[in-house]
Parts: sequence; structure tokens; C-alpha cells
Amino acid sequence: MSHEFPVMIAHQENVALDAEEERKQPYRILSLDGGGAKGFYTLGVLAEIEGLIGCPLCEKFDLVFGTSTGAIIASMIALGMSVDEIHDNYKTFVPEIMRLKKPEHKSDKLAELAEQIYGEAKFDDVKTGVGIVTTKWVIERPMIFKGSIEQAHGRKGTFKPGFGVKIGDAVQASCSAFPFFAPKTVTTADGDDVTLVDGGYCANNPTLYAIADASRALNLSHQDLRVVSVGVGVYPAPKQSMLSKMYWINRYLLSVQLLQKTLEINTQSMDQLRVILFNDVPTVRISDTFEQPEMATDLFEYDLKKLNILRQRGRESFAKSEALLKEYLL
Repeated sequence: MSHEFPVMIAHQENVALDAEEERKQPYRILSLDGGGAKGFYTLGVLAEIEGLIGCPLCEKFDLVFGTSTGAIIASMIALGMSVDEIHDNYKTFVPEIMRLKKPEHKSDKLAELAEQIYGEAKFDDVKTGVGIVTTKWVIERPMIFKGSIEQAHGRKGTFKPGFGVKIGDAVQASCSAFPFFAPKTVTTADGDDVTLVDGGYCANNPTLYAIADASRALNLSHQDLRVVSVGVGVYPAPKQSMLSKMYWINRYLLSVQLLQKTLEINTQSMDQLRVILFNDVPTVRISDTFEQPEMATDLFEYDLKKLNILRQRGRESFAKSEALLKEYLL
């Protein structure tokens, strides 16, 4: 026994040292903006990041937050999909959804996407921390679907991953940009029916929410965080065609522009608040502005050639931050 006791103490000290070493590793956050079809730009950035780290994004990032199109991408990352797999899904579904005009048709096609991609998957199935941002339609407050009780800011005694809702339903809700999509009603594990709309109405850029989870719920220090916040780019508005001079088409286009402007204002204000409140949190923000007329597009773009150009621009935007991303992620 006299020989075993020091060995046990040494083992305990090694375990403690290992735990201490693990705590010294940066806690890495990936935050993805909303922006409809412009999520192709996000995929361009992420393809380069995945190439940089040499592994699926879920293995490098401890927490992935997303709103709207960012919620689709974030959820697929959290389930272990590669960026190429996500891009294949986008090429298949996004043009089909965006070329539809009626809200109910858009929502039906979005539901079809959710069923094919997610099936019965729930938030218990994620491989890393996740946050999917939606907006409660009736009481006008955010509802964020999370995978881990560690992310809860309260009511931990009744916490259920994703409120017991399927990932596909939560993602549909996060993408339901009313009035262009119908609101989405989900049923929680407690039997509550909640009507939700696009998360972009409360946080089109969800970086603040992600940092709040890490710093307040998980109680991590700011200097231990590394944040990569990816937008969808800013583009000129498409020019109106001759046909758009018809009254109803003109009204539709103006409504699209108003929605896009609203989401962009929300995005920029959230980022300005991040800089003010969390200026000491090491953060890379990637979302370039493009002013060339040929880059004109909006969140309902369905021309796959133009969407591929957005993806190429995302790859180019990555290059501007590559050195800092290496420092954060390698």
C-alpha cells in the first residue's frame, strides 16, 4: 500500500494537469449571419477555413451559431457535414426555393429541404455546441435552440436540447422571413405550440448571442475566446427591368429591398454593439462590400451562375484574414 499511494497521488496530479491544460485551449466560436441565397458567400469562406484546418468544422469549433441561411449552414456543420456536402445541398435546394413567389410555396419547398437533410434529427444529435436563432412572432422576442444545458442562462432544471424540437423544424423557423415565407409553428417537448419567424428580425448577426453563451453561461474569460464571425457580403441592389414597372412587381421588389435593408441594419448594429461591449474578445469578422454593378443581387437570388460568383468572392475574402485565422485556429 505504501507504494500504491504515491502512484495514486501522481495520477491525480496528472489528471488535474491535463484538465488545466485543456482549459488553456481557446474556446472557438463560429457565427454565421442570415441573408438568404447570399449564404453562398458564407460557404466560400468556410470552404477555405475547412481547408486551412484540415478537418470538419465541427471538430475545431466548440460553438456554432447561425441565423436564417446561417442557421442552415450552422446546423449541418454541427451534425458533422463537410462544407462540400453543405454546398451540394445549397446548389440543389436554394435556387428551387428562391425562384418561387408565393410564401406558402417557398415554405413548402423549405420543409421538403428540411425533411430530406435532417429527417428526425434532434439537438441531442449534434457533435458540437450549436445555437439556432428564431423570433417569437406573438411576443416579439428571440427563441434560441441550443444543444447543451451548459449554454442555458437559466431554467436549467427543465432544459431540453432544442426544446425537444426537431432540428429541421427549428431551421425552417429561423429561415421564415415573413411575409415572403409563412410563419413556422413548432411544438415543444412540453406540448407548447410556438409560432416563429426569421431569426434575422432579432439578430441577423448572432455573434453577440454566441459570445454571451460562452462568457456568461459557460463562464469563460474573454481572452480565452476566439470568434470567427462570417457575413454574407454587401451588394448593390438589382436594377429593375422593364417588366418591373408593372405596379405589383414594383411593390414586390420594393418589399424585398426593405427586408434586405432591415436585415443589413440589424447586422451592422449588432456588430457595432459587439465592438463596444466585447472589444477585448479576439474576433475575426469576414463580410466584404462589393460595389461593382455586376455584383448586384439580393437574398432571393436563384441564378446559380451568380451564386457561384458569390462563393468565389467568399473564398477571396478569406484570404484577407488568413494570417489571423491561422493564429486563431491552428
